[in-house]
Amino acid sequence: MFEYDQDIVASLLDSSREFKSLFDKHEKLDRDVHEAEIGTLPIDDMELHRWKKEKLFVKDRMAAMIEAYKRSDAS
Repeated sequence: MFEYDQDIVASLLDSSREFKSLFDKHEKLDRDVHEAEIGTLPIDDMELHRWKKEKLFVKDRMAAMIEAYKRSDAS
């Protein structure tokens, strides 16, 4: 995730509690979705769909924070 922005991700993880919280939430959702998809975490399809949407929302929010960081760093 965000392979081309690893330095920015590292900086945001150190400096932004919000980004760190989103990052941790995304990691947990990623693990949970994976476990549900392989069958080790039994949940219904609606819940899995909700987790995937939430994971995407969190990733989009982190991407927006990375873009804002880039804009502020370019100024």
